[in-house]
Amino acid sequence: MSKNGEVRLPVRKMYKLFINGAFVRSESGRSDPLREGKEFAANIARASRKDARDAVVAARAGQRAWWKTPPGTRGLVLYRLAEMMEARRVELTERVREGADCSADEATEEVTASIDRAIWYAGWCDKYGALLSTRNPVTGPHFNFSTPEPMGVVAVLAPDEPVLLGLVSVALPPIVAGNAVVVVASESDPRTAVVFAEAVATSDLPAGVFNLLTGSRSEVGPVLAKHMDVNAIAYDGTERELAKALEGDAAENVKRTRPRSTRSKAEWFSPASQSLDELEAFSEIKTIWHPAGV
Repeated sequence: MSKNGEVRLPVRKMYKLFINGAFVRSESGRSDPLREGKEFAANIARASRKDARDAVVAARAGQRAWWKTPPGTRGLVLYRLAEMMEARRVELTERVREGADCSADEATEEVTASIDRAIWYAGWCDKYGALLSTRNPVTGPHFNFSTPEPMGVVAVLAPDEPVLLGLVSVALPPIVAGNAVVVVASESDPRTAVVFAEAVATSDLPAGVFNLLTGSRSEVGPVLAKHMDVNAIAYDGTERELAKALEGDAAENVKRTRPRSTRSKAEWFSPASQSLDELEAFSEIKTIWHPAGV
């Protein structure tokens, strides 16, 4: 702790990728220096095409185990994740403050909102199925029985800001819906995302359900969009050149695309940014029809 009472965390020299429940260096050995002003801050591992493919393989294996886990247990696991975020509140706050270049109070507000959002989504694990089933727009002279199922592996390109709340808001809905995710972290300062991955590593989330890649979105994003074992991809639709490239690549295997509009900071904090629609976007509604009166 410094003389003025500020908490100073140990300086790390290297931030690694998080794949299949473990922190690993990029197979290419590449890293990018991160600077704060003119000062060197850390080296950030730069994911390669091979790292992206490894993450998809891990996600596919992890998704099977995650979907077989009872919904109530999945909720408890995500509650545990929120507890691990709370345990790392000091470090998360410091990383958000540095990454967003904001005040300590603003960083504290974002960390609190992120933990609350994790808890909010955790509570939906054993409830969203019944509600999504009732929203199925099927009519006719028959009974229908509907149930939501996960898409499988979802690639998510996290927003640059807010660095933590944005990450939590886009990564958790696919996981709650039973999918596994491969997240490409913020390019501006991915350190916050790596600390979040450390909270994931110390929770009970099965290996492979959450995978984190750091590096260039324009390099890794198209690899994930083309990958035939990725079922959906979520990204910022306002990055028009990248969005157009991702949509073209995703069309090769009829991959679901989920563009989102860039939100202001106030919109990310708004309750409107967390909804059942976010879970429905990463679910497939499977329906069985039975003729009435037969």
